[in-house]
Amino acid sequence: MPGLKNLALKSWGQYQKELTPENWQKLKANLNDDKTFRDLLEKSFCLVCVNETEEIIGMCFLVPSGNPTEIYDSSWCYIRFVTVSLDFSGQGIGRKLTEKCIEYAIETGEHIIALHTSEMMHKARYLYESLGFTILKEIEPRLGKKFWLYTRSLT
Repeated sequence: MPGLKNLALKSWGQYQKELTPENWQKLKANLNDDKTFRDLLEKSFCLVCVNETEEIIGMCFLVPSGNPTEIYDSSWCYIRFVTVSLDFSGQGIGRKLTEKCIEYAIETGEHIIALHTSEMMHKARYLYESLGFTILKEIEPRLGKKFWLYTRSLT
């Protein structure tokens, strides 16, 4: 778990300047909370990418259907925390992780895959749209930023 947290804190630190100090502290606390990752690891399929020294340089989680939240319907699976080390940005790792989530969701019989992302994550939005995700709706702002719920049919 420390490797996942370290990657998240370093990578998501790029958004610190786009958030108010208060909202950055909220995000940082969530990323630094063991419970955040423990909960994801208990209920999801976790993918990691490591470099030649076994350092985690990319990660994502696919939560299976049956795990509804205030954003996600119980019949959907959904992707969380697609994260890539800034040192390896632009090398297709985020795309490959997302593609693997889609493949696994299809293999396990899921019908709809979802995710959410924000206005500050321009590269992520382009990536998801290029993989066939479409905006279902704008959701309640988080951390003072606009967020959208994306879905993609798997059938």
